[in-house]
Amino acid sequence: MKQTSIFLLFFLLSSMCGYLGNSMAAADNNPKGVPNETVIKVIGALTGKYGADQAGRIEKGVRQASVLWRETDGTPADFENFCMTYYIGSDKERDTFFAKFSRNFEILNGHFNKITLDLKEPTDLDEGEIYPIDQLFSGYDVSAHLKEDFYQNKIAFMAALNFPLYSLEEKNRLGPSWSSKDWAFARLGDVFALRIPPALIQDYSNINSNADLYISEYNIFMGHVLSEKGKKLFPEDLCLLTHWNLRDELKANYGLPSGLEKQKIIYEVMKQIISQDIPQTVINNPGYDWNPYTKKVYKDGKEIEAPSEPNTRYRHLLNNFLALKAMDPYCPGAMSTYIQRKFDGEMEISQKEVEDLFIKMVSSPQIKKLAQLIQKRLNRRLEPFDIWYNGFVGRSGIPEEKLDSIVREKYPDVKALENDLPNILVKLGFPKEKANFIASKIAVDDARGSGHAWQADMRSEKSHLRTRMPDSGMNYKGYNIAIHEFGHNVEQTISLHDVPYYMMRGVPNTSFTEALAFIFQRRDLDLLGMKENNPDKNHLITLDSVWSAYEIMGVSLVDMYAWKWMYANPDCTPQQLKEAVTRISIEVWNKYFAPVFGIKDQPILGIYSHMISYPLYLSAYSFGQLIDFQVEQYIEGKDLAPEVLRMYSTGTLIPNLWMKKAVGNEISIEPILKAVDLALKKIKK
Repeated sequence: MKQTSIFLLFFLLSSMCGYLGNSMAAADNNPKGVPNETVIKVIGALTGKYGADQAGRIEKGVRQASVLWRETDGTPADFENFCMTYYIGSDKERDTFFAKFSRNFEILNGHFNKITLDLKEPTDLDEGEIYPIDQLFSGYDVSAHLKEDFYQNKIAFMAALNFPLYSLEEKNRLGPSWSSKDWAFARLGDVFALRIPPALIQDYSNINSNADLYISEYNIFMGHVLSEKGKKLFPEDLCLLTHWNLRDELKANYGLPSGLEKQKIIYEVMKQIISQDIPQTVINNPGYDWNPYTKKVYKDGKEIEAPSEPNTRYRHLLNNFLALKAMDPYCPGAMSTYIQRKFDGEMEISQKEVEDLFIKMVSSPQIKKLAQLIQKRLNRRLEPFDIWYNGFVGRSGIPEEKLDSIVREKYPDVKALENDLPNILVKLGFPKEKANFIASKIAVDDARGSGHAWQADMRSEKSHLRTRMPDSGMNYKGYNIAIHEFGHNVEQTISLHDVPYYMMRGVPNTSFTEALAFIFQRRDLDLLGMKENNPDKNHLITLDSVWSAYEIMGVSLVDMYAWKWMYANPDCTPQQLKEAVTRISIEVWNKYFAPVFGIKDQPILGIYSHMISYPLYLSAYSFGQLIDFQVEQYIEGKDLAPEVLRMYSTGTLIPNLWMKKAVGNEISIEPILKAVDLALKKIKK
């Protein structure tokens, strides 16, 4: 999972609202901005001075600057004088401004990102006990006042005046004919769109940091979790982070002795987390035995009283919502809710379009046929946790213990993994020189949580691969996640160093970096020298991809519906939010999963930790899988590395334009559904 620094999030929150475009600029009068009569006067004066060929840019720039202007910035006459003084009519001078802004913006981005990264080390890395002062510094946003400073010193107004905003509709209509420079100019225009008070930015930074820390320390010691009959079935030292490690342990038990019983135990643990019936004392604590079926807790063999977790999970979700909702008044018009900013703004795809696409996928007849095949392969009725069935991929036939042993010997510590990064890239087909360069820009850290990829935002700095590294060495689950995160790091490096302009750095949205992470992750066994020669490999990969997309799209629907519910019920309590999320999870299950599984009223779709600490992130995974499949399909028979280098050096175009340049088609579920039809004809058992 890609981790976004608070500094980058600060600018992202602003640029997301930048897609207000014409709807915001067309307002007759902004009571906090400049009177419309002044705006019209300035537009006329500048057009008269520089000519009708610049009229469109002049109007967009002046209107955007006017809605940002406050009484504290000066009088209407001051605004008029500012525009007449600082509008840039010369293309050469505009290029110079752009170059200097890009240089200085990279300096600010890069250094603030590094400060944030360093401040978070005590909470993000496995470096011992976390003290209250660590949490305070981790939640501190060093850049919170920077953007307001840019308004105060008029840099923001100079940028807004000369590099105007383009709405999503305009980007879709005009973007295909734009040059890279046009796109870079447009991305600069996205930066300054509104003024969010620094106090709100700082508040969200602290709240989100607390939620992230809560999740990163939510470990379940499975060696102390009892079966329904009171037996211990898991290794004594097995510590699993929710939800990632719980899910992966569940996957790892397919086809193993006692595997089904272990899976049922894990599923019961998950349900207790969702319902908050889990005893507080067993979270991140190996000192107690716990039977999730009976809800009894034991200390030294004796039953003790153990109160449940007091809805902490939902308190963090609600806190994130309230902090982001508090920014809504500063994002008027078409971006007045975080839901709109996340989808129309950040993802550049409407929430309705995303929802409709996911519903079409999870409702497709291919899913039911695939479920029937899985049931046949399992030789039993489907269980709710079979949403994580992984029997189509090669690793399911390799004992987990063997994989752990191989990985542990290869990567006893983070330094061993870091040293091997160039070799991993060479195995994936990257030229040695390029592999060494990319690897030189990535540092590996021992993470407290499951791990994440934290990007650099200055070319002289490194991105960070943060992965969980037990004292005994890396296990297979950690390795599998680390390869996923490494895919993020590779994208982050290519899309920072190889894009045409710094302002185009990155990818259209997080779905695109998730796609490359999935591509890397799928090759984890190949990288260990375990080549699979099954002639049906591609068909099996297709079936695995579709089943995985089915699961994560269901989870994403729950995430979206939970946010809609919070907006409809902003004064709710954590208890009410818990009840709502549980109800929504069951409703989505009953509508799209119960007809496939034959089991009703299951809450399992509410388990994902992203819901708590990464607001509305889950849709990026779902889109990432669609993009991943189309990219994989395109590169079949081609060399992976050259195609990855070509695609990910494109920069931040809008999603469908990026895809058309990358693979020749827009984002769609049709390719994956057609591939499933072919695979189902071939794979009968």
